[in-house]
Amino acid sequence: MSSNERATRALREILQQPGNDACADCGAADPMWGSCSLGVFICLACSGIHRNLSDISKVKSLSLSHWEDQEVQFMAKNGNTLMRSKYEAAVPVYYYKPTHKDCQTLREQWIRAKYERKEFTEPGKNFTYEEGTRDGVLMKRGRDNGQFLSRRFVLSEREGTLKYFTKYDAKDPKAVLKVDSINATFQPDKIGNPNGLQITYLKDYSTRNVFVYHDNGKEIVDWFNAIRAVQLHYLKVAFPGATDAELVPKLTRNFLKEGFMEKTGPRHTEGFKKRWFTLDQRRLMYFKDPLDAFAKGEAFLGNKDHGYSASPGLPAGTRWNGSWQHGITIVTPERSFLFTCESESDQQDWLKHFNDVINAVMSPQEYTMEALFKHRH
Repeated sequence: MSSNERATRALREILQQPGNDACADCGAADPMWGSCSLGVFICLACSGIHRNLSDISKVKSLSLSHWEDQEVQFMAKNGNTLMRSKYEAAVPVYYYKPTHKDCQTLREQWIRAKYERKEFTEPGKNFTYEEGTRDGVLMKRGRDNGQFLSRRFVLSEREGTLKYFTKYDAKDPKAVLKVDSINATFQPDKIGNPNGLQITYLKDYSTRNVFVYHDNGKEIVDWFNAIRAVQLHYLKVAFPGATDAELVPKLTRNFLKEGFMEKTGPRHTEGFKKRWFTLDQRRLMYFKDPLDAFAKGEAFLGNKDHGYSASPGLPAGTRWNGSWQHGITIVTPERSFLFTCESESDQQDWLKHFNDVINAVMSPQEYTMEALFKHRH
């Protein structure tokens, strides 16, 4: 057996140890790369980011690269669990740890924060996200003309707000977003920028969208985690008895699903029109364009025991005048919604998400939201 075959076999054995079967940075299954200088096993996508940290991380393929004996021994001695305990010793609870489903910018800044800046190696550090205020310029998409222009944003923990100003020295903000109603989620594809961030907030009980980016990936991720830090502070005040584990899921969230469907109006006699849909927990919103500032309409998806259901197909006799053939009917106590999807796989995926939501137990806050929704509509 050659030394290379021996090394490959030894590495495969080390991979069997607990913690080494998932990427050290994003949790993707079956990592087939290793950093022989950091002692961690990583996936292909994260290995590309590690390559950009060439003075810190030396990346090798577990099956294709040549491994020296001492490198194999180093991997055996370290590994993902031990290195996590070193490089993630003091990650703040609000800090968003990306998964393999998250965008490149989030994953890259997480990896750089861990190994390059060593932000989380020792407790008691002062984090830039926790300064209670953040003031800077982001590129913001105009509501009407769609151009991105620089705008000053100010986040204040004391006031519990995120404000933005059209001019840097303006006294009055163009908008004041209450932190407890904000969601922020990375949307590089939709915004057309790798650092694109969608901020949504509630105004008069309806959702507004603000689309921003910054040329610097670290800067936009710092904004994102600063928003989460301020939100956690407010949640701790609002729910004094709650644990961090209960509060963290209430911080920012990714949408469950987004995409185009066609829909008809409440009377089901109008033509089917193509709309962009966003499923955000129990709110299904629809927009004329993915980058619209606010939704044309929305539906609330409650629990199945209260008259909500989602099923394939359209009611008999529906005038089918759209170009898409794969129907979905959502029934709520107030009305039915009829949609069509472009493909059967898309229809099945939407139905799975709708039924997951409808089958889930509702929280007290969701009952409140449902009541507000019925009152408004």
